[in-house]
Amino acid sequence: MIQARIRKTFPPHDDSAGFSLDVDFRAGAGVTVLFGPSGAGKSMVLDSIAGFVRPDEGRILLDDVILFDGAARLHLSPQARNCGYVFQNYALFPHMTLRENLAFAAERRPRLERHRRVNEMLERFRLTETAGRRPHEVSGGQRQRCSIARALIGGPKLLLLDEPAQGLDAPLRVELYETLRQVRADFQTPVLLVTHDLDECFELGDEMLVLCAGRVVQSGAPPEILDRPATLEVARLLGAFNLIPAEIRTLDPGRNASRLKIGEFEIDGPYFPGRLKGDRVTVCVRPEQLTALPRNGRPGPNQIPAALERAVEKPTHVHLQFAGGIAVDLPRAAFEPQREIREWVIQFPAALLRAL
Repeated sequence: MIQARIRKTFPPHDDSAGFSLDVDFRAGAGVTVLFGPSGAGKSMVLDSIAGFVRPDEGRILLDDVILFDGAARLHLSPQARNCGYVFQNYALFPHMTLRENLAFAAERRPRLERHRRVNEMLERFRLTETAGRRPHEVSGGQRQRCSIARALIGGPKLLLLDEPAQGLDAPLRVELYETLRQVRADFQTPVLLVTHDLDECFELGDEMLVLCAGRVVQSGAPPEILDRPATLEVARLLGAFNLIPAEIRTLDPGRNASRLKIGEFEIDGPYFPGRLKGDRVTVCVRPEQLTALPRNGRPGPNQIPAALERAVEKPTHVHLQFAGGIAVDLPRAAFEPQREIREWVIQFPAALLRAL
């Protein structure tokens, strides 16, 4: 269990804006993902836990060991924190072979145990055949696996991963995810993983902390956050939603219903607790939750007409972009016979609409 309350402020300078990190969270077994845009403070959180950055205030506790306590002026060195760290650039020693990199990380162990442990990690991470090569002589995936093996060889209480899939092509990314799932299953080491890739959160994350401008703005399991973003800010950070301005025309708590005006049209929605008639809101709905149909006469219930501006081919679907900024994801088979059509209607599912 890692418990972290971290405050760190960088004042503004002539050529740079100020920044303030203020987070308070707990993370237990499994993979906890720190998700957010560049500059949100994700890597600074890892560096503060690892001991590379000294916070101004706060307290960091790993199991029963205090790593940092601002009030007591306690700040353990990185070597004393028992954290494994996988850096974005792998940070392997270029003059050492893969075996030597692992042996160096295990140097505190007795010689025979160190030798056994290095061989075990080389085999576990499929590096035995390249153990005598230096980092520049092996593939990116092998360097990545060696970096993870080196971080784990000392038996850390916590594994820190800073955007481990950055720069990897699709096959290597899949290989990395398989490796990390195996790490989670075999080592039972809690993991904090930094990413700005939503797919990666779902691939690996048990819990998710959404960071923005140095603050945790929402936490929970990835599916929960995707289904129910807490604020408009979180929905924008996730980048997976249509965000449509609307006005609440009616509210009926007894029927769990509402009426929303979008542009010139009105559609049904669910009841929105805490909202009032006349409130201007942003309707939040994912592209795959909408349905697009060729227009044939007047729109039906909960349908809004829209002109197709662009169709983007994706590996598993077609992403349709309509006038007004509305996007719909359709299966390829549904879109293919209608790809020449430009006038459509968009079907809104009343029960799935959220107001932010």
